[in-house]
Amino acid sequence: MTEILDDICEAIVDCEHKTAPPGDGYALSVGTRAMKNGRLVVDACKPVSRKTYDDWTRRMRPRPGDLILAREAPVGQVVVVPEDRRLCLGQRTVLIRPDYSRVHPRFLHYWMLGPDAQGTMAGQAAGATVAHLNVEDIRALDVSRLPTNTYLQAFAAAVLGALDDLMANNRRRIQLLEQMAQAVYREWFVRFRFPGRDDDALVDSPLGPVPEGWKVTTCGEALSVLGGGTPSKREPAYWDGGTIPWFTPSDLTRGRTRYVAEPAMRITAEGLSNSSARLFPAGSVLMTSRATLGVLAIATTDASCNQGFIVIPPHDRWPPSFIYEWLDHHADELEVLGTGATFKEITKGAFKRFPFLLPPQDVVEAFREAVTPVEGDVRLLEKSSRNLGVIRDLLLPKLVTGQIDVSDLDLDALVDSVT
Repeated sequence: MTEILDDICEAIVDCEHKTAPPGDGYALSVGTRAMKNGRLVVDACKPVSRKTYDDWTRRMRPRPGDLILAREAPVGQVVVVPEDRRLCLGQRTVLIRPDYSRVHPRFLHYWMLGPDAQGTMAGQAAGATVAHLNVEDIRALDVSRLPTNTYLQAFAAAVLGALDDLMANNRRRIQLLEQMAQAVYREWFVRFRFPGRDDDALVDSPLGPVPEGWKVTTCGEALSVLGGGTPSKREPAYWDGGTIPWFTPSDLTRGRTRYVAEPAMRITAEGLSNSSARLFPAGSVLMTSRATLGVLAIATTDASCNQGFIVIPPHDRWPPSFIYEWLDHHADELEVLGTGATFKEITKGAFKRFPFLLPPQDVVEAFREAVTPVEGDVRLLEKSSRNLGVIRDLLLPKLVTGQIDVSDLDLDALVDSVT
């Protein structure tokens, strides 16, 4: 007899089929956008009130160790309810409570991210106009191939969990480092409490009171501003065997890291020279300027991009960290520049006209010196997390299907090889 998911769970409960109203953050509503590669993206959750939390959890209140599964947009993402968050279900999700006597809950999480479960769920959803799973499809998910060896389950969960925990620890450290860089920027260039400032009164300017000697200009005057382009997709010579990294906005929105890794696509030198794409150097700051506006990253290699960016290449006067923090601080004002009926776009012309406060070079250089060690640590931690993610993604399908003899794994050696 085929064993199904419902057999190894205490409960499988559907979400409310409506959008939770925003609230004060008493709890967080987990929608499908808050589920990435098996992990919960807290920043993408919606804050809700206590009343909404009570209403949205009346069927079952999520508790640590429960799973939340996306049954649409996209099908099959699954995350674990953590210890330190009060959560409720967003739309198009399902709550799964494993039966601890039948399956290790964290192992079930990883198994559902593995090839058997993902393949089955994708197949069940494929026939619909909009790919989705019904709750009954989820309850009837075939788990016959799920390894029942408790030692295998516990060890696989421990190995994969250790890798995820290391990446989560890296993310927390990165967040703290970014907060440090942001705090220095705002203290010096927003509140004007920078080293060496005397007690002279501020002077009036078009941007309000500023320190004497600071000049108001425009982005076009103060910065180099580049755009991008797309070589014709109908010309294989522009793409086949390409070696030049070529970014699209999804390369930034998918990972949301300060230092962006290699993009998914590459173009050839011929494609670069026969389009409006431009080659920009490592250290350039990229800002998405179409559809999703204002996502930032710093390029770690020479690259090019499509039309969905404003790119500011590095300059002796401006360290990338300063430009990154300046763009982040003015994100709301820059977003207002977005125009267009089909999708919002910040044009290069509008960006160049945006006001820019020009601080003295010695203050900028002091900022560079203060923030460079922080930036170096962020870059190393992000690189470590990318490498750990590669190992996790390679191990996951083999561990959850029993293809690897867990007794032969040396986790410490694996981690040391990438950190």
